[in-house]
Amino acid sequence: MKVLHLIGGGDVGGARVHVLSLVKELNKYIDVKIISFRQGMFSDEAQRMGIDIEVIKNGNIFSDIKRIVKIIKEGNYQIIHSHGAKANVMALIARFFTGLPTVTTVHSDYRLDYMENTVKRYTFGLINTVALRRIDYYAGVSNNFRTMLIKRDFSPSKIFTVYNGIDFGREVGEFSRGAFAKKYNLKLTDENITVGILARLYPVKGLNTFINAAKEVCTKNPMIKFIIGGDGENRESLEKRVAELGITENVYFTGWVDDPYEFMSNLDINVLTSISESFPYSILEGALLKKATISSNVGGISDLIESGVNGYLFDAGDHKKLSEYILELSDQPELRNWYGEKIYEKAKVFFSLDSMCKSQIEIYERIAFNEKSDKGKRYKSKKYTYDAILSGYYGSGNLGDDAILTAVIKNLNMYKKYARILVIGRDPMDIKLTYGVDSIERLNVIKMLRAFKNSRLFINGGGSLIQDVKSTRSLVYYLGTIRLAKMMGNKVMLYANGIGPVNRKFNRRLTKWILNKVNFITLRENTSLNELNSMKIQRPETIVTADPAMALEPTTDTDALEIFKFEGIPETGPYACFSVRKWGMNEAYKEVIAKIADYITVEYGLKCIFIPMQCPGDVMAADDVASMMKEKGYVFKNRYSVSQTLAITKKMDILIGMRLHALIFAVISGVPMVGLEYENKIEGFLRYINQYEQAMAGHVSELNFEKLKEMVDNVWSKRDIIRNELDEVTLALKEKALENAKIAAKLIEEEV
Repeated sequence: MKVLHLIGGGDVGGARVHVLSLVKELNKYIDVKIISFRQGMFSDEAQRMGIDIEVIKNGNIFSDIKRIVKIIKEGNYQIIHSHGAKANVMALIARFFTGLPTVTTVHSDYRLDYMENTVKRYTFGLINTVALRRIDYYAGVSNNFRTMLIKRDFSPSKIFTVYNGIDFGREVGEFSRGAFAKKYNLKLTDENITVGILARLYPVKGLNTFINAAKEVCTKNPMIKFIIGGDGENRESLEKRVAELGITENVYFTGWVDDPYEFMSNLDINVLTSISESFPYSILEGALLKKATISSNVGGISDLIESGVNGYLFDAGDHKKLSEYILELSDQPELRNWYGEKIYEKAKVFFSLDSMCKSQIEIYERIAFNEKSDKGKRYKSKKYTYDAILSGYYGSGNLGDDAILTAVIKNLNMYKKYARILVIGRDPMDIKLTYGVDSIERLNVIKMLRAFKNSRLFINGGGSLIQDVKSTRSLVYYLGTIRLAKMMGNKVMLYANGIGPVNRKFNRRLTKWILNKVNFITLRENTSLNELNSMKIQRPETIVTADPAMALEPTTDTDALEIFKFEGIPETGPYACFSVRKWGMNEAYKEVIAKIADYITVEYGLKCIFIPMQCPGDVMAADDVASMMKEKGYVFKNRYSVSQTLAITKKMDILIGMRLHALIFAVISGVPMVGLEYENKIEGFLRYINQYEQAMAGHVSELNFEKLKEMVDNVWSKRDIIRNELDEVTLALKEKALENAKIAAKLIEEEV
């Protein structure tokens, strides 16, 4: 693979370090060349490092473009990778003449890049903003930047994260404090505690926060010295501010720092005060040297620093909190050493140069794969934007639907590499941020038609979508999307659906007419197959598989323990888990559930935990039940992710639930269960996993304490046997759940 990097060449901060260290490491695996549009420190350092770099600055943009295009064509480069405003524009022009895909690394918030210069902000800044919208792919140097781009309506499927990384195997050497003080004309002794910040002296770095904190600290401990390393246009105003505060004997400016490791070696506490960041190298350089670190909580810094665990975080601009942390660390050398060790340990694992390089290569491979597909070797008839469109009850805050969507996306990518997916849902932004796929609102017909026109497969996602128990309107909506997709040339698959009941005569006729036109149907249990057969829907190939969520893996209890602490729940069991929801106007079933919770608390010593599968509805229902209990019940008040809820479920000893996916999570986690039916899907699932006789307590409208007690006693007494049964069931159902994705991938690959 051959990649051409474009950069302005005037970079002196983190972007310079990132590009040079990345390209040097990449050259061990692929062929990389840099074009710089300026001769200077960047190009000189690249040459010293043995990097293939060419400076193009003819003073004529047409000549520059001609030279870039010639380099690309003669060198047979495959990807153009740009860094910064000018490079982004030049990359787009080069793409016009060569057709190569472009990717840019977003090193900073582009809206703040020129905040100190109005003219540049409305010239270079505006041009870069427009150019970014036309770049093909994006690499953010923190997860925070990925989120920023998605919220600004960049396509999440084209955004990747590449954390800055440094070489943790490098030898830094020894540095003398005396030599350092002499070099920069600083009044330092070995008795001084040194607090430093290494940054460009620009407004975005928030250096007034650092200076104001220094004033607070110096009044309490004048032996603490503050060192500001770096240069920039704000230096004069910052020096003036220091003089106004009367702390010139405690706050020093070094000017340009030629060796960041010499600077960091002479600090006791490393500080960052930026109001916006990506992931600054000064934090990693300090971590390499095991320096206790205090930082404003911006950018991706919280991905490394856990406040109170391996350093401190404070809100940007809060100089009082910063001063408190400085005083605390200044008085406790053992704590400084502890935080220094801990930040080093984490940074070495997650922010190494090797990790950064591997992430970047994976991005290049994905781009190359997509480009190969788009050139027609895979899709002969036309270029498709999406491999699959998923439609379901997504983005509604229902954990069951979240589990389905998580599993479908994950499993589809197992069998269709780098599948390009669009999700139709209720909350597109939440879906984009959570799953990293494109999404549109479920009622935006115009966008839906555009998407159908540029996709290969329409998937009517898992769940009970084809039914009219709740409303005919919902049924008509899902049948309507299926019909639209077919009319726009999509293949259509019903993916592990729960079907029915469809009761109304017209609805049954409409369902039969539309579903008989789809390409393939998979169902999550036999009850749904019986419903299809009763409506004479027999044209599409139809098989019974399993709910997509059955392919999810149980997770460790690390998250669960932290959540238990946060929710105020005892950290030791045994536990009984309850999943309840509102059902009509009936309150009697809640009283029975409360009574059984009291019973097992007293009889078996179980702590009764209520987990919401949908917030806030299930929380309110759980609160109702807990308030009816005589014993103590614990209700989770917050919404948690699929993996977190699986971790919680894994710690349970028995689960009593109304929600289907609470029962599915129990099966995945090997937890014995008792089902409370409010819709026939509960019965269908329990029959499918051969647990109906011993685990079905009946419909909530007829819930009886004595019958429920008898069933709970039976399940509890046989819990070890049931766990073994569930282990066998889980293996079989996982294979069936994956079968859904195999079929979908095959439909994508086939020509329309």
